[in-house]
Amino acid sequence: MTQHRPGQWPVEQPVDLDAVDGAKATHDELYVKRAAEKALHEMCLDSIRHDLEQQPTGPSAQAKARIWCAHILALADDVAAAKRKAA
Repeated sequence: MTQHRPGQWPVEQPVDLDAVDGAKATHDELYVKRAAEKALHEMCLDSIRHDLEQQPTGPSAQAKARIWCAHILALADDVAAAKRKAA
């Protein structure tokens, strides 16, 4: 079998991962952008971790985590609906 389906390896035409919004960016710009994205991600997770650590017991921490998950999924649904409307 010589034909490759989408998602198979090896890729004949790899995507340029260093392109930002279709334009070439310097390595410094890419580093700053990735560092900012990572910092935002870590701040969000640390905020949730702090809230979970405030719970008095393990089961209450798990219950609170389920509440966080429900809220995050509700936010994702709202954002997806807004993006579908805008498209």
